[in-house]
Amino acid sequence: MIDVYTWPTPNGHKVHIMLHETELEHNIHPINIQAGDQFGPEFLKISPNNKMPAIVDQDGPDGKSISVFESAAILLYLAEKTHRFMPQDARARVDVWQWLMFQMGTVGPMLGQAHHFNAYAPERVEREKIQYGIDRYVNESNRVYGVIDRRLQEAEWIAAGEYTIADMAIMPWLRNPDKQGVDISRYPNVERWRDHIWQRPQVLAALETLADQSRQSAAHSDKAWEILDGKTQSSQGGASD
Repeated sequence: MIDVYTWPTPNGHKVHIMLHETELEHNIHPINIQAGDQFGPEFLKISPNNKMPAIVDQDGPDGKSISVFESAAILLYLAEKTHRFMPQDARARVDVWQWLMFQMGTVGPMLGQAHHFNAYAPERVEREKIQYGIDRYVNESNRVYGVIDRRLQEAEWIAAGEYTIADMAIMPWLRNPDKQGVDISRYPNVERWRDHIWQRPQVLAALETLADQSRQSAAHSDKAWEILDGKTQSSQGGASD
């Protein structure tokens, strides 16, 4: 059994998708990042960076419990555990690794900032005060979508010619292009690929993980804003997601 400490964010969803695709038994433990659950001492033992998702596999490689934090590390761990969604050919594996790192180093950070400045920050400050931030990250988001679109112009899947953890990692970040300032119709290959994955029954089920709790906590309290603005993280040495 795998215990999953998570919240319905793109990083959470990519792990939820892998768990559903592999049909691994798992228990969901909500870590409400708006309420500050990620800063609890018990969660810190599992995720030293106070970031969700994290997992505890009761049946680790040596038959003993093992904890894993960082969403890409979790995907790699689960792929190795199940021997699924990661090709065996050495060159194909490298292809998956590089696109997975592209998601971690570029897709997530850039699109996450675009979402923040374009959708959240205007609620807190006058829009003209953050226009540079909006322009900076919206432009970068469009560049990222262009990179992915060119890749998918020549391939059905992101890496290795097959559906892998690279697809699972990237797709959840592209579900709300309008909030990132992106017109998805400019990227037809991305839209085709994204919607193809989005129709998979396992993915649909995964995306419902904690959906009700997420909708209930949609409004940002003062505490949630302090976390979103980074004040809580800087005082406690952690991160929200």
